[in-house]
Amino acid sequence: MRSIDLSSYSSETAGEIGGAVAAAVRSAVRALDNGQLVVFPTETSYGLGADATNPQAVNQLLKYKSRRQGKPLSIAVSDQAMAERYVELNDQARQIYQRWLPGPVTVVSPGRGAVASGVESEFGTLGVRIPDYPLVLEIVRRLGRPITATSANASGQARPYAILKLLARLTPARQRLLDLVLDAGQLPVNPPSTVIDTTLSAPVTLRAGKVAVSDAADWRLETFSPAETRQVAGRVVLRHWDRVVQAGLVIGLEGELGAGKTVFAQGVAEFLGIDEQLSSPTFIYAAEYAFRRHQASGQLYHLDMWKVDTRRIFDRLEVGRLAGPGRVLAVEWWNQVKAWWPASQAARVVVRIEPGQDQRRHLNITNSAVDRAVNHTSDTARQP
Repeated sequence: MRSIDLSSYSSETAGEIGGAVAAAVRSAVRALDNGQLVVFPTETSYGLGADATNPQAVNQLLKYKSRRQGKPLSIAVSDQAMAERYVELNDQARQIYQRWLPGPVTVVSPGRGAVASGVESEFGTLGVRIPDYPLVLEIVRRLGRPITATSANASGQARPYAILKLLARLTPARQRLLDLVLDAGQLPVNPPSTVIDTTLSAPVTLRAGKVAVSDAADWRLETFSPAETRQVAGRVVLRHWDRVVQAGLVIGLEGELGAGKTVFAQGVAEFLGIDEQLSSPTFIYAAEYAFRRHQASGQLYHLDMWKVDTRRIFDRLEVGRLAGPGRVLAVEWWNQVKAWWPASQAARVVVRIEPGQDQRRHLNITNSAVDRAVNHTSDTARQP
């Protein structure tokens, strides 16, 4: 592992890149072009770069990060023109690019399949950053291809703002995976980038950061088919995947008869890799399905609370014992039982579904206050 001292470099006063900084840029470009991993500073934290189009380089990066369990990477590009070679931009995305980029915002759009496997999400989407950091922009510009824009910490570790602290947390095996470190000294302790998904009917915030682009807590969406409703359900679970593994997730589903609550629950099951077809367990109250997704395994409990109209019936069901790490509860007719639900296991997500014309559905997805705080500070999306 080589290290280049850039502690005298300041992104605010960089101007034209020359001298030692230009030499560092050339070294970084050579390393990336050779499929190596480079640690670099950004306006948010230290990032870890690999040529996003090189499968071997991306595999090395995924080996370094570990335990991502299907979480996608993001890429850094030099400008919007480069971005459009790798993603399809709709009007919402273009507006965000024009207003917020370059800057600490990651914009998720449909991918074109032009990056290495493991970079795009399982939904075929790709997060793109244009960093507000001349050093990184120059590296990408000279390379001519996007680089990964994940934070340089291993999964589960603290976001790095100083190289010495980063290296102190790494095992020798992980350190050997790093080829070049651009050390700009202690970086300001800034929040991560705001992650905005522009692939749905309205932009939604997957992770809140320094920039408040849209409402970080609530999603108000319109879907146009059952398949699209199921896809939204999968994205909700993906957003809260860390909570699923660590503590479990309760999803409360509200809406009139035929609104689409079961369709949403089916989308949760599809995301978890459950092959069985879900139907409302109206007469048995609950159905259990085992799942295994990447390295995680657990149970999905599909509950129908339509007939639960008294506290006595609710208590007899003992639904509180179902919640826990690795468990997902999709609770239809949540409004029937939310007043009785154990406070320690309050729903982390409440989905209100209203039917529209044809197969359209209006979805109002609200996170609990606890989960809002978690998502403001978590490393869920793993972008710097």
